[in-house]
Order: sequence, then structure tokens, then C-alpha cells
Amino acid sequence: MNKKWAQVTLMMLGIAEISSAQAAVDSYRYAHVTISTPWYIFIFLLMGIFAPFILMAVLAWRVAMKKPDNKKTNSSENNLEK
Repeated sequence: MNKKWAQVTLMMLGIAEISSAQAAVDSYRYAHVTISTPWYIFIFLLMGIFAPFILMAVLAWRVAMKKPDNKKTNSSENNLEK
């Protein structure tokens, strides 16, 4: 019984291997890789890398432009003195 299951498993793995190899060959037909494709990848990654830094700079600038709240600063100074 175990030998039969082993044969079935190996046959299924063989079929899976053939289909994945065939899919890998066929994927180049649908990818439409051209000379400009690396530039598209570069621009996409550039935006993905620099967008968080731009957001961080905008948020830091926004927080830096806020006026300090006098009530909070006075109450914290009073707590330190006590």
C-alpha cells in the first residue's frame, strides 16, 4: 500500500514540476519585457523608498511648526518644582 502511495505522490510531483517549468517558459510571452522595463522597476522602487522619507520630513516640519501649549508646559514645570 505504501509503495502505491509513493508512486502516486511521485507522479503528482512530476506533473507539478512539468507544469511549473512550462509556466516559467510561457511567462515570458505575457510579461512583454522591453528595454524600458528596468526603468519602470527603478521608478517604482524609487517612489517606494523615498515616499516614507518625504512623509517623515513633512510630519516633522508640521510638528515643529506647532506652537507649544502654555498650559502643558507650565503644569510640567510646576510638577518639577514640587
